[in-house]
Amino acid sequence: MDSKTMTQLLYCFCVLSVLLLAGAFLRGVIPAFRKLFLPASVIGGFLGLLVGPIIWKGGGIPFPDEWISAWAAMPGILIVPVVASVPLGMKFGKKGKGATKATTNVMKIFAIMMIALFAQTILGIGVKQIFDTIQPQLNLYPTFGYELPQGYTGGPGTAGVIGSFYKGLGLPYWQVAQGLTSTTATFGIVGGMVLGIISINIAARRGQTAILSKPSDIPIDLSKGFQKDPEKQKSTGKETTFSSSVESLSFHLAIILTGCGLAYVVMGWVKGVPGLSQIPIWAYAIIVMFGVNFVIQKLGLGNLVDDQTKSRISGAFSDYAIVASIASLPVHAVLQYIVPLLVLIVGGYVVTYAICIGLSKVFFKDYWFERSMTVLGTSCGVFLTGLMLLKICDPDFKSPVLNDYSIGFSFCSVSSFILLPITVNMMLSYGFGVNMLFQFILFVIAFIVLIFADRLYKSSERKDNAAEGA
Repeated sequence: MDSKTMTQLLYCFCVLSVLLLAGAFLRGVIPAFRKLFLPASVIGGFLGLLVGPIIWKGGGIPFPDEWISAWAAMPGILIVPVVASVPLGMKFGKKGKGATKATTNVMKIFAIMMIALFAQTILGIGVKQIFDTIQPQLNLYPTFGYELPQGYTGGPGTAGVIGSFYKGLGLPYWQVAQGLTSTTATFGIVGGMVLGIISINIAARRGQTAILSKPSDIPIDLSKGFQKDPEKQKSTGKETTFSSSVESLSFHLAIILTGCGLAYVVMGWVKGVPGLSQIPIWAYAIIVMFGVNFVIQKLGLGNLVDDQTKSRISGAFSDYAIVASIASLPVHAVLQYIVPLLVLIVGGYVVTYAICIGLSKVFFKDYWFERSMTVLGTSCGVFLTGLMLLKICDPDFKSPVLNDYSIGFSFCSVSSFILLPITVNMMLSYGFGVNMLFQFILFVIAFIVLIFADRLYKSSERKDNAAEGA
C-alpha cells in the first residue's frame, strides 16, 4: 500500500470522525433524537449520506467516489474485531443456590431471541416469494428478505458482515444488500425504542413493572448522551495491567487483533478447500477467539480480561463501521426495493413485538416485563436498545435481568453469526419450500429449548421449595 493510498484512508477516517462527532452533537441538541436514543453513529451516518451522495448531486459538499467506495468496504473489515471480541472473557460454571434458575433464565432469553430471529427470517423469505409472484418485474435477488433479521436482530453493525460475506461470495448485489440491512437496522432501532417506551408507559399505569419507573424520569444527561457531572462519570473499564508494562486498553486490543490475525492465517491455510473456503473471515475469528479465551481461562488469566474494556473497543469499531455503512448507502438501489422493504419493516415490527412480549409473559416467572423489554430492544435493534429500555424499567439495575440478558445476548450473537453463512448458502442453493422448511425446523428447535428451560426452572423451584419446607 503506497503513501497516497494510506493518506486517502486517513482522510476517510477523519471525515467519519467528524460525522461521528456531529452525530453526538445533534443527539444532544435535537429532542427527537434524544427521545429515541438514536446512536450518534446512526445520526452521523445519515448526515454523511445527506451531505454527500444525496445533496452533492445538486451542489453540496463533495465526497470523492473513492471515499464512498472505501466507506462501503470498511464495515466488512471493522466488523471482524467486533465479532471476534464476543467470546473473549466468557466464563462458565456458575454454582450454588439459584444457579439453575439463573441458567434457565439465560436459556429462555437466548431461546426467545432465536425464535424472533427465525420468525423474522421466515417473514423475509415469505415476503420475497409474494413479491416474486405479484411483481416479478422487481427481479428481487435470491437472498432478498434476509436483511430483515440481520438488520433487526443483528443491528447496524451486521450490515458490514452481510456486505463482506456477499462480496466474498462474488455476489454483485453485495453493496445493495449492505445498504438495505443498514436501512432495516435503523428502522428497527427507532421502532424498538418507540414500541418499548409506549409499552413501558402502559405497563407502568397497569402496575406490571416490578420496579416502577417512567420514560419521563430518564436523566437529561442520559438522553443527551453526555455526562457533565464529574462525580457521576463512570470508568470505561478496569486497569488489569500496569501502564509501566502495557496499557490495559492496548493489552485488550492486542488480544482481539491477535485473534483476528490468527483467523486470517487459518483462512489462508484452508484456501481452496471445498466448503471451508466459503466460510467468512469473521466466522473463523469467532472460532479462533473461543480457543484463545479457553487458553486464557485455563492458564488462570481470566481476570486480566475486563468486559467493559473489551466492550469499549468493540463499540468503537462498531461506531465507525455503522457510520461508514450508512454514509455509503446506495440510495437509488434502496429506493428500487422500497415497497417490499416497507412490508418487511412493518411486518417485522408486528411479528417481533408479538413474540417478545407474548413469550416473555408466558415463560418468565419474575420480572417478565423487564425481560421482555431487553429481548424486544435487541430483536429490533442492538444490545444498547435493550439496555436503555431496561434502564427505564430498572434505573439502578436492582434486578438480576441485566446479567441474564448480557449472557443470553452473547450466546445469541455467536449463534446468529454461525447460522448466517449456512442460511445464505441455503437461500442461494434451494428454493422457497426448502428454505421455509429449514427455518421452521430451527424455529421449532428454539421453541423446544425454551420449553425445556421452563421445565428445568420449575423443577428447580420445586426442589428449592421442598428444601425450605424440610
